[in-house]
Amino acid sequence: MMNIPVVAAKLAEEGIDCEVIDLRTVSPLDTETVLDSVKKTRRAVVVHEAVKSFGVGAEISARIHESLFRELKAPVQRVASNDSPVPFAKQLETAFLYSHADIEKAVRNTMRS
Repeated sequence: MMNIPVVAAKLAEEGIDCEVIDLRTVSPLDTETVLDSVKKTRRAVVVHEAVKSFGVGAEISARIHESLFRELKAPVQRVASNDSPVPFAKQLETAFLYSHADIEKAVRNTMRS
């Protein structure tokens, strides 16, 4: 699992303040905490290890859009693993998973809007 607080700390050095929410469960999903966080900046990046298509990140993104669409400054960005079977070889697993750079890029994309 990527160390997302490390990415947040790096972005903070550049003047981009990120709030990291580590959801311990997705059922039940703490939608209130997610929405309260997004209301602060009106931006969101959802990061999860599962594949991007049809994953929990899509559900979280949908809930944010359904509740806060008119308040958002940018579309919710999703960062996830590549849409492929999970490999077992370390080199292939590294290529399968998202990177710190992918998260940084998604955050910067929300800042452009």
